[in-house]
Amino acid sequence: MDVAALAAVAYLAGTLLAIGFQVALALGAPWGAYAMGGRFPGRFPPSLRLLALVQAVVLGLLGLAVASAAGLADLHLSADLPWLIWVVVVLAALSLAMNAASRSPGERRLWVPVASVLLASSLVVALAT
Repeated sequence: MDVAALAAVAYLAGTLLAIGFQVALALGAPWGAYAMGGRFPGRFPPSLRLLALVQAVVLGLLGLAVASAAGLADLHLSADLPWLIWVVVVLAALSLAMNAASRSPGERRLWVPVASVLLASSLVVALAT
């Protein structure tokens, strides 16, 4: 397995963790203190539960883009949209910045390391393609 594929696997692992978290929030897990700056500790209100599901879908799509760019999935995304991996890198950088700036200490402790892995691994994939 080459470096891009290994980086993509790391990205996908982090993404699966985040998707699981978002789905759990959508199903009513009382983890609101670890998301959205901790503004909604406990269970999310219904509108934010729906937003958590949307975020899970978006994360899944980003994972597909990374897998395609690394050659792990034959989706032709990297051939048809070669710039798409750079969108993933920018979004990962924004995610890291937002999590690092969170007012919630729990959110920072949990998501800054994950967002760092997502940024580093997506950047490796982008630079390798």
